[in-house]
Amino acid sequence: MPVEFLSDEQAARYGRYQADPNAEQLTRYFYLSPADVQFLAQRRRAANKLGCAVQIGTLRFLGTFLPEPTQVPAVVVQTLATQLGIDPAELAGYRKRPNTWHEHQPRILAYLGYQPYDAQQSFRLTRWLYAQVLTSTVRPSVLVDLATAHLVAQRVVLPGVTVLARLIARVRERTGRHLYRQLHARLTGPQRTALAALLTVPAGERLTQLELLRTSPTRVSAPALVAALHRVEQIRALGVSTVPVADLPEARLARLARQAQLAWAQTLVRMSEERRLATLLVFGQALERTATDDVLDLFDNLLTSLALRGETKRRRERLRSLKDLDQAALVLQQAVQLLLDEAVPAAGLRQQVLGAVGEERLRAAAATVQELASPADDPLAEALSSSYASVRRFLPALLTGITFEGTPAARPLLEAWAFLQQQEAGGRGRPKWAAAPRTVVPGSWARRVFPTKGEVNVPAYTLCVVERLHQALRRREVFVPTSERYADPRAELLRGAAWEAARDSVARALGRSLDPTVELARLQEQLRAAYTEVSENLAHNTALQLIQHEGVPVVMLTPLPAQTEPVSLVRLRTQLTNQLPQVELAALLLEVEAFTGFAGAFTHVADGQPAAPDLPLSICAVLLAQACNIGLKTVARADVPALTLARLAWVQQNYVRGETLTAANACLVDAQTGLPLAQAWGGGEVASADGMRFVVPLRTLHAGWNRKYFGAERGVTYYNFTSDQFAGFHGIVIPGTLRDSLFILAGLLEQQTSLDPREIMADTHGFSEVVFGLFALLGYRFSPRLADLADQRFWRLNKEDDYGPLNELGRHVVNARLIHDHWEDMLRLAGSLKLGKVKATAVMRTLQRSGSLSGLGRAVAELGRVEKTLYLLAYVQDEAYRRRILVQLNRGEGRHALARAVFHGRKGELRQRYREGMEDQLGALGLVVNALVLWNTRYLQRALEQWQQTEGEPAADEVARLSPLLHEHVNMLGRYDFTLPDRIAAGELRSLRSPTAWEEHLAQIP
Repeated sequence: MPVEFLSDEQAARYGRYQADPNAEQLTRYFYLSPADVQFLAQRRRAANKLGCAVQIGTLRFLGTFLPEPTQVPAVVVQTLATQLGIDPAELAGYRKRPNTWHEHQPRILAYLGYQPYDAQQSFRLTRWLYAQVLTSTVRPSVLVDLATAHLVAQRVVLPGVTVLARLIARVRERTGRHLYRQLHARLTGPQRTALAALLTVPAGERLTQLELLRTSPTRVSAPALVAALHRVEQIRALGVSTVPVADLPEARLARLARQAQLAWAQTLVRMSEERRLATLLVFGQALERTATDDVLDLFDNLLTSLALRGETKRRRERLRSLKDLDQAALVLQQAVQLLLDEAVPAAGLRQQVLGAVGEERLRAAAATVQELASPADDPLAEALSSSYASVRRFLPALLTGITFEGTPAARPLLEAWAFLQQQEAGGRGRPKWAAAPRTVVPGSWARRVFPTKGEVNVPAYTLCVVERLHQALRRREVFVPTSERYADPRAELLRGAAWEAARDSVARALGRSLDPTVELARLQEQLRAAYTEVSENLAHNTALQLIQHEGVPVVMLTPLPAQTEPVSLVRLRTQLTNQLPQVELAALLLEVEAFTGFAGAFTHVADGQPAAPDLPLSICAVLLAQACNIGLKTVARADVPALTLARLAWVQQNYVRGETLTAANACLVDAQTGLPLAQAWGGGEVASADGMRFVVPLRTLHAGWNRKYFGAERGVTYYNFTSDQFAGFHGIVIPGTLRDSLFILAGLLEQQTSLDPREIMADTHGFSEVVFGLFALLGYRFSPRLADLADQRFWRLNKEDDYGPLNELGRHVVNARLIHDHWEDMLRLAGSLKLGKVKATAVMRTLQRSGSLSGLGRAVAELGRVEKTLYLLAYVQDEAYRRRILVQLNRGEGRHALARAVFHGRKGELRQRYREGMEDQLGALGLVVNALVLWNTRYLQRALEQWQQTEGEPAADEVARLSPLLHEHVNMLGRYDFTLPDRIAAGELRSLRSPTAWEEHLAQIP
């Protein structure tokens, strides 16, 4: 039974004083009440009184007695002695009689109402531990801390650290065995045989069936989509999709699935039969969902590629035909000029036209124009018109392999899809094409699909349905129940009894009234006040102009002038920057790990495994290799056991993954938040969101096209979130350059740090009216920097309201009735998001682009129009507000520049084929950048303290304009020496450089 999950530091910290209690703790735990003083009065000797008081305070503070009661911080002794009027030196006499210590302890327990840790308390703790292990996946070391806090809260004396560790290990082991036993018992004989066959190598093959099924597709093509659908069929053939597991802890099942995804087949073979089959069962069900996601991703990519290729071909043919089209147009122009000439008599008009132009030439010109001129239809229909052969290669497999469901709005599409399925099935009952559902065909396709009355163009109809399915999948109007990322976003919303139970608490938490009339009146008053303020200050606001454009008033705003930098700021920044010590990036990571312990967040994928020796060293090397994009071979060293290539590959596979990177990043964010200099930059309530673009030169499903950012290659966007303290607290990998507004809310709701930003800045790409509405419902403030301010509409709630000189500007009226009728559904949606019942990204896909959840999307957009108007009025009115947005966005862009400097290997290209690999590598990049920011902040703070001693207190606004986004003093190239001086590892800071060291260095250069 492994109990080595406790580090030596944690074992030594258990039940001991680690530092002097602060003033608040002294007041809470070491204040002696009159009852305490009366109890202590029973002790006659001063030494016994003080010693007994020390034990009382220790029990309250630590939850246990110390083996040596007098080994407590001096501040504790002083605090208690002062209250008792006793000389603190008297405590030395308490050490002479150990029997007295033990006599006092049961009396103290009885007086304070504490219970000793006996068999009854052990049973209760065991039952509590079972509940924790069954409902969460917290690490064993964290469980020790949780159990300690639980025992203290229950006023139970802590057991020994070994006793508690062994109990936790035993509970976890028994819980695991019970889970394996339950899962194994639910399998039938054929299912067990099919799962066991996954770990065998078929004759003539090199890989096990498990390895083959775990390999996701990477090529975007019709044959690849057919192969991906065949992979889903093979997974379903295991027959475990319907095995019920919903009653088992979801977190535990997710951990089993992740372990099977990463483990070698040999590792699974060495497990007991119950554990092996249970793990494969859970993995088989999870794999069906992820494989279905792969199919839908591939379908999305393929349709996008077909549309892009078709559009390129359409434009090429258009250019090629322009000469013929021009010649035909000139012939027709000649004929039309004669037709419009009033001097030509009407009776002989036709003969004159034919005589001047020629009937044959005129007919040829008309035929050319009819053939080459493009109608004013959607160009997508024409772009896809030549893709029928490609679609037919995968359509039969898609029709039979994936089951689609949808919202009521998607019913015509699903009927058309069912019609195509019937056509593909064949047989006598197959309906005729004339009976094909027509509602699904939009106007842009109608001319191609129905060329004449009663006729159906089969290829065009098929392409139309497939293209509509593609768009509906993107909006989640159509979804797949067996998918994770393409599932129904409505399914997890609070509803029925669950919503009724949470209704009042959700409204209170959001600060909203359940009565929509109250909310609409509040919004109307806010609009009136905002319009009035801008109107009253219009004459004095030199940056704002109202001009008439085509008879319509529009807003013109003068750009912000560059912010001047006083000489004192330049001098302060230059001196502090020059003082930063030069350091190797490898040593920097080790130093940050030494004072934050972030490597402790990296746990083995098979939970409960003993900690590997020198794990922090290996973790730092893997993080550096991934963040710098240089590969493990560059940082490996054969003479250091923790840095051998095999060891680093093992650590990367088993320790570095999304959840551990998130936990480690939270450690760095917490450390940054605690630094006074970081607090001078901001309180963590403000953040910005922006995307970094990375070219992916490999074949992958998880990258997209964008010539502006990726040229002829594909790429991904790393959409990350930066706090006003310069720390990155979340990141999302986006294929290609999908609209940022789909992901901006997810960054706030899904981040797992101690920060709680309430306002977020973004560029224009992060803006939509739905985003404004959801942000307002959830209590956040959305402050984008809009590039097209003159094109924005200003809205009002009441048509009769008079806004003075802005009356015409705010002429557009919000549909208040829609907000009123859907108000409770809007609160239900916000509550579901707040409680984590539904993913923000899925909701955003559904609500955007006129999508709706029974009209809910339109209602949220109407509310967003009100909130956007309030934002616009504040934006044009307040220069300081505009400046604050610009400053925060510049911080995010500066952080991107730092990340680019770190991610220097392989031309800065991301070379990961799979989504998990991209997320892990870019997560490591974000973690290393945060380590750099934290290290710089720490040393800038020390340099600032020296400045204050010699130069005096700098201006607060100048300190606020300092930045830790520096890297000139950090070596990231060519040398990766993972050694750290003992004094630095012990927590000391490096010596700062002389402020003039850089100038002296330049002066020595010939």
